Amino acid sequence: MERTILEKLPGALLPWYRENKRDLPWRKDRNPYHIWLSEIMLQQTRVEAVKGYYARFLSALPTIEALAACDDDALHKLWEGLGYYSRVRNLKKAAQVIMTDHAGQFPTQYADILALPGIGEYTAGAICSIAFDQPRAAVDGNVLRVVSRILDDATPIDQPAFKAAVRAALEEVYPVQAGDFTQALMELGATVCGPNRQPDCAVCPCKDFCLGYQHNTAEQLPAKSPKKQRKAEDMTVFILSCDGKYAIQKRPDTGLLADLWQFPNVPGHLEAQDALTALEQWSLHPRALHRQVLRKHIFTHIQWQMLGYYLEVAEPAGDFVWMTGSEINATAALPTAFRQFWEEISNV
Repeated sequence: MERTILEKLPGALLPWYRENKRDLPWRKDRNPYHIWLSEIMLQQTRVEAVKGYYARFLSALPTIEALAACDDDALHKLWEGLGYYSRVRNLKKAAQVIMTDHAGQFPTQYADILALPGIGEYTAGAICSIAFDQPRAAVDGNVLRVVSRILDDATPIDQPAFKAAVRAALEEVYPVQAGDFTQALMELGATVCGPNRQPDCAVCPCKDFCLGYQHNTAEQLPAKSPKKQRKAEDMTVFILSCDGKYAIQKRPDTGLLADLWQFPNVPGHLEAQDALTALEQWSLHPRALHRQVLRKHIFTHIQWQMLGYYLEVAEPAGDFVWMTGSEINATAALPTAFRQFWEEISNV
């Protein structure tokens, strides 16, 4: 890659970052626990959505020791609505490793950080550079977009070899202020050179040496490989009520949305009469069908088409846990796919 171009990045970005960086809560200090938590939360999630979760999480679990000892249901409840729940399960696993293998102290070496559950090269690079000022690049979609435009490189950015090449090239030009440089690259890619919109080249600190700007190709970059079509799955969801209580159950402890709570459900879309018959098989006796709705939820590779039936039953039977609304709100982490049905309860 063009080192002569990339080596101009620190001189352009560092003063720009000092003047233009957003005031974000995880930038208040360089505590590696705080940086680690923020980077995990920010994966696939908007900054504005993370702010509240970040504050609540640290208020409840202010230390790595507290995270390692947290009850799983309480942990999932803190994460409820953020999605990608494997992230928080790996946070706890990594905290437990830190407690047992590192005497409760966050490791400082890249290899040790990379070995923690749920931490990949991007997160390890972010922690090493931001917390410890080590010249380790944190290369995500934002950074790949910036580099592909600056170099006018149409290589698909989702190719692992391209990401590895960008990481290696950036680490060759890292300045002493490694943490600020990492965050400056992230900031540029999230704002001026942001995703899904026209780049604001007129105010970009890199426009004097950006080949994409000079060649008028920045708007066409970055390139990506064609997406694979999502698999569609139909599901019938039962929102069952009885005397102010609702039926929920735990999902299996492995697989998609592992160990979270859900409303009872079966594969396929059942007609109303077939749905009532399904209740009989669960030893439940329907009193009334209040409502049916169609909803969907999109995962990375799967889309659920969800038909929901709001039903009142005669008694809280079946192989379910029956909770009041306040109990569900306080203790049961419903992933967004099922929480969308719960949020409509007040309209039933």
